[in-house]
Amino acid sequence: MMAHTAAQRIKVGIVGGTGYTGVELLRMLAQHPGVELTAITSRKEDGMPVAEMFPNLRGHVKIAFSSPDKAKLEQCDVVFFATPHGVAMAQAKALLAAGVRIIDLAADFRLQDTAVFEHWYKMPHACPEVLAESVYGLVELNRQSIAAARVIGNPGCYPTTVLLGLAPLLGGQPLIDTTDIIVDAKSGVSGAGRKAEVSTLLSEASDNFKAYGVAGHRHQPEIKAQLDLLASTSVGLTFVPHLVPMIRGMFSTIYVRILPEAREVDFQALFEARYANEAFVDVMPAGSLPETRSVRASNTLRIALQRPGQGDRLIILVVQDNLVKGASGQAIQNMNLMFGLPETTGLNQIAILP
Repeated sequence: MMAHTAAQRIKVGIVGGTGYTGVELLRMLAQHPGVELTAITSRKEDGMPVAEMFPNLRGHVKIAFSSPDKAKLEQCDVVFFATPHGVAMAQAKALLAAGVRIIDLAADFRLQDTAVFEHWYKMPHACPEVLAESVYGLVELNRQSIAAARVIGNPGCYPTTVLLGLAPLLGGQPLIDTTDIIVDAKSGVSGAGRKAEVSTLLSEASDNFKAYGVAGHRHQPEIKAQLDLLASTSVGLTFVPHLVPMIRGMFSTIYVRILPEAREVDFQALFEARYANEAFVDVMPAGSLPETRSVRASNTLRIALQRPGQGDRLIILVVQDNLVKGASGQAIQNMNLMFGLPETTGLNQIAILP
């Protein structure tokens, strides 16, 4: 790990700067005091000023998109991949050989089991040896490993809410029935990415609410693999995602059953203690009802606990902005750690209300 000073800025490259996670990276990195935006690639938009595509960046981001062959990514200190699955692993070896660190916002380095990856993403893994050294980039769980890593698999948005919602309950004394965890999750439409698709057209997604991926969603094996590690056993997970007619925001409601021997545990105190020193995890007062708008455009994830009738059912409510803590903000949190900067650098934006 090397600490960077303000005079020695981190040279950052972004592959795939034209999607929603790409523009979120640009929005936050443009305000990051320790970063120099060096290259943003787009084959189709080669030569177009970034601020022409994203007018919110006018006056803040001066560079233009460049095609991958002109981008000189090997001269960067770190490259973010805000690309479809499969792109980062195709370029990983060459970048690592040049001493560049990699943060992939897709799934290439999230699943350590290549057979599981190949089943869900329908492509062979191009570099299993790079995968073997990669670190799962959920800072609140893997802080030390991330700081020393060369390759980060940035977590999926749904997994971030579920893993942080359940982490305090796993790994110590048995508190919950780990064979029956139910996650009812909802995401805004930006989670589907910036592409032309019938299901995300305004007239399709607006004024509508639907479940999807019930028979199997790509984030299920990612969540399960990490929960199994946390619990040191194979957990039983039911995961149902839904599409909500809003642009940003994610809300996961997690249902677990408290074991008889844990009925007297103060779960509120447990969560507060676990996240007391976490800058971006807010454990709300007992009985709170979090709202997605309370985290919009911020890197904060808020958690609230409900225990109806003080019975054996614990309900964990988790909200985040799927594009920030669920993607680009988390990626920058990882970068800060990897380069010895304070973890909150460039990430203290307050949520936008209304």
